[in-house]
Amino acid sequence: MEKMIYYFGEGNKDMKGLLGGKGANLNEMKNLEIPVPPGFTITTEVCDAYYKNDKKLPEGLMSEVKKNVEKVEKELGKEFGGDDPLLFSVRSGAAVSMPGMMDTVLNLGLNEKTVKALIEKTKNPRFAYDSYRRFIQMFSNVVLGIDMSEFELILDRKKETKGVELDTELDADDLKEVAEEYKKMLKEKHNINFPEDPYEQLEKAIEAVFGSWNNDRAITYRRIHDIKGLLGTAVNVQAMVFGNMGENSGTGVAFTRNPSTGENKFYGEFLMNAQGEDVVAGIRTPQPISELEKTMPKVYKQLVEIYKKLENHYKDMQDMEFTIQEGKLYLLQTRTGKRTAHAALKIAVDMVEEGLIDKKTAVMRIDPNSLDQLLHKRLDEVAKEKMKEEGALLAKGLPASPGAAVGKVVFNAETAKEWADGGEKVILVRTETSPEDIEGMNAAEGILTARGGMTSHAAVVARGMGICCVAGCSDITVNEEEGYFRAKDLTVKEGEYITLDGNTGEVMKGEIPTVDPDISGDFGKLMGWADSFRKLQVKTNADTPQDAQRAKDFGAEGIGLCRTEHMFFEGERIKAVREMILSKTPEERKKALDKIEPYQQEDFEGLFKVMDGLPVIIRLLDPPLHEFLPKEEEDIEALAKEMNISAQEIKDIVAEMHEFNPMLGFRGCRLGVQYPEINAMQARAILKAAMKVKEEGANPVPWIEVPLVGHVKELKLIKEIVEREAEMLGVKGKIDYKIGTMIEVPRAAITADEMAEEADFMSFGTNDLTQMGCGFSRDDAGKFLGKYVEYNIYEKDPFQSIDQNGVGKLMQICIEGARKTKPDMHIGICGEHGGEPESVKFCHKIGLNEVSCSPFRVPIARLAAAQAAIEDEE
Repeated sequence: MEKMIYYFGEGNKDMKGLLGGKGANLNEMKNLEIPVPPGFTITTEVCDAYYKNDKKLPEGLMSEVKKNVEKVEKELGKEFGGDDPLLFSVRSGAAVSMPGMMDTVLNLGLNEKTVKALIEKTKNPRFAYDSYRRFIQMFSNVVLGIDMSEFELILDRKKETKGVELDTELDADDLKEVAEEYKKMLKEKHNINFPEDPYEQLEKAIEAVFGSWNNDRAITYRRIHDIKGLLGTAVNVQAMVFGNMGENSGTGVAFTRNPSTGENKFYGEFLMNAQGEDVVAGIRTPQPISELEKTMPKVYKQLVEIYKKLENHYKDMQDMEFTIQEGKLYLLQTRTGKRTAHAALKIAVDMVEEGLIDKKTAVMRIDPNSLDQLLHKRLDEVAKEKMKEEGALLAKGLPASPGAAVGKVVFNAETAKEWADGGEKVILVRTETSPEDIEGMNAAEGILTARGGMTSHAAVVARGMGICCVAGCSDITVNEEEGYFRAKDLTVKEGEYITLDGNTGEVMKGEIPTVDPDISGDFGKLMGWADSFRKLQVKTNADTPQDAQRAKDFGAEGIGLCRTEHMFFEGERIKAVREMILSKTPEERKKALDKIEPYQQEDFEGLFKVMDGLPVIIRLLDPPLHEFLPKEEEDIEALAKEMNISAQEIKDIVAEMHEFNPMLGFRGCRLGVQYPEINAMQARAILKAAMKVKEEGANPVPWIEVPLVGHVKELKLIKEIVEREAEMLGVKGKIDYKIGTMIEVPRAAITADEMAEEADFMSFGTNDLTQMGCGFSRDDAGKFLGKYVEYNIYEKDPFQSIDQNGVGKLMQICIEGARKTKPDMHIGICGEHGGEPESVKFCHKIGLNEVSCSPFRVPIARLAAAQAAIEDEE
C-alpha cells in the first residue's frame, strides 16, 4: 500500500474503489469548495489488509492517523482531547452504497475532561451531556457489542421519572445522570471501564467499522443485491459538527429530486436540535425540507444552490446529508440517490430532455431488474374505494415506496422470512425497522412502520429493493411482543390480512384486489431508446393468446417458445390425452389424437392471430407421458371408470412408465420416434391453424421446434414426419414455416455442424443444457446449490444465470459449428435465462440472434440487450 490515508481534497469522485463512495464524494465536494467539515479517508486496501492480518490494523496506520488528526486540529484551531475539544465521526463507506448496513460512531473524543471543556466552550451544558450520553451509547453498542436496549431502558426510566415523553424534554442534569448511569451499567453488569483516552477510542472505532464489513446484515445486503468483488469498506474520520446545539442547529437528509416519483423537486426532511441518526433511524418524525425555508431562509437558499451544483456536477440525482451548526451549513455526504424504478425512469428521461445526459447514458442508468417493480400489480381503485367506504381504512402514513402489498401481518424479521419461505405473503409491521431486519424486509410483500420518515431506514431499503412501504404511520401503535397493532379502536393481530398502498400511504384491513400495470409515458420513451441500440431480438415464452398479447404489449417480437403440453391439462383435453397414453394399439392412439387435434389447432390459431406477422416457435411435445396420468387413488378410480378399464390396469401402466431419471428418459423427440403419430397430429394442428388464419387475412409465421435432440438422425426422422404432413395438407409454398431444433443435450451442441444440415433454426433450452452440462438435477440441486454459491464454486446459481465458463462454452461450440455449416443460422435461447440481464448480455456477446423469456421479463431483456450493445461499442 503506497498510501493508507487521503486527507479530504487529495482524492476525487473517480476513486470509489479505493476511498469508497462516501470518501470519494467527500474529497470531491472539498475540491468543489462546498462546506465540508475537514477529515480524512482510510482506504479500502487497509480494510483488506485488516482481514488478511487476522483482524489487526496494519503497522504504522495509527501514526498516520495521528498526523492527519493534527492536520484537522490545525485547520479548525481545536485539539483532539484538549481544552477546545475536537470531536470526530467515524463512518464506513464502501464503493457501492449499502445504507445502514455498516457501523458509525459519532461524538468520538468525549470523556470526563472534554465534556467539561465543551460546556466551557459552548456555554451549553445540555448539548454537551446530550452528545456525551449519545457517544457512550453508540460506542458501547458498535465497538463493545452491548445491546442498545440496555441504554434505552435507562433513558426511558429517566423520562418516566421526570414525567416527560421526549428526549428533548430532559435537561442537562438529567442527561449528565443518564451518562453516569450508562457507565455504571457497563462497569457493574459487563465489567467494562469506558475508555477515556481519545486515541484509544479512535483506534477501537476504526477497528469496529472495518469489522462491520462482515457483520450479518452487511453480508445479507451484499447477497441480496449481488454485490461482489469489493476489497472492503473505507473509514471516514471527519470533524463533528452539531445539529443538537439548540434551536438554530439541525440536521437533515435531502434528495435533489423525489426518490419515489422522480419529480424534479427538492425533496427531503430535517429536524431542528437533533443529530443525524435521529432522522435516519426514524426515532423522531421529521419535517419536510420546504419548512426549512420558513425556519432558516438563508441556510435553505444556500442548500438549494449546493444541491443544484452537485446534481449538475454528478449529472445524477443526489442524496445528501447536512448539518446546521448554530446557523452554519455543512454537507456531510453526497451520493447517487437510491430510487424506485418509477423514479429512475422519470429522472433518466427528464435529464435527457433537460440536456443533462444523452440517451445512451439514460439507458445505461436503469437497472434492468428494477423494471420488475413497474411491471407488477397495483391496487384496483374501484375495489379499494368500495372497501374504504365499508370502513377498511385503518390508518395513513407516508408513501415511502410505491406499489401495492397484500399479506398477513407479522411483527419480526424472523417470522417474516419463515412464513414467506412457507409460501405465505406477509407484511412486516414494526415500530421502526433497523438494519438487522434486512432478511425479513426482503421476504415481505410490504413494510409498515409506525415511526420514521421518507428517508428512514425502512423507506430507503424498501425503495432499493422495490418493496412497497408505508412509513411514519403515527395512527398505529405496534405491540411487537404480543403480536398486534392498534389503529383507532381496532386491533389487528399477527396472521390477519392487511393491504398497503405505497403510492398514497394508506393502510387497509383485509385483501384488496390488484390490477396489471399500465406501461406508457416515460417507460415507452426509454424502451424506445433501448430498442434503437439493441441488436438482439426479444421474444416471449407464451402458451396462451392472453400471455402472448401481454408480452406483445411489453414489446415482444414473436414467440420464442410455446410449450404445447401446457395446453393438454385443460378441461376435456386431459381426458383425450390420457386416453392416448393408455391406448394399446396405434389405431386406438390415433382415435384419441383425433380428439386432441382440434383443441391444438384452436390454440395455435389464437397465437398466430396475436402474433400476426411475427414468428411463433412451437415446441413439439416434450415431457414424459406419465406426467399426464393421475397419481392419487381417487383420481385413478375416476379415470378407470371413465375409460372402462380397471384401476389396477392404470396402476400397472403407471408402474411400467416409471423411470429412475425421467428428465433423461422417454421424453422430447424420443416420444416422436416411438409414437410418430403424436408429432404428426401436432404438425397437422400447427399447419392447419396457419392455413386458416392466413385465409382470414393474418400472416402466420410458424417455426416448428423438435425438443431434446441429441443426434441429427432423431431430428431428421421428426422433420420427415412434419414435411410429410405439410405435403399432404398442401401448405408448401403457401405457409412460410421452418423446422428447427432445441439444443439441450450436450451432444447436440458439440455436433451442431451436423445438426445445421437439417435445422432451419436452433434454440438453446438452457435449463436442460445446464442440467446435463453440469450434471445437476434441477429438481434436487436446490438443496445444495445455495452452498455452492456461498463458497463461490459457482458465482451464481447456474439455473438462474448462465454458467458462462461451462454451459456458456458449450453454447459457443454450438454456434461456431452451426454457422460453419450455415453462416446465417438463426440461433436463440428460450430458457428463463432469456430474461436474466447477465445472461442476456452473454447471449449478445456470443452472437445469438434472439432471447425469449416470460412476458413480464420482456422489457428487462430489451433493456439488458440494449446495455450489452452499448457496452460493446464502448
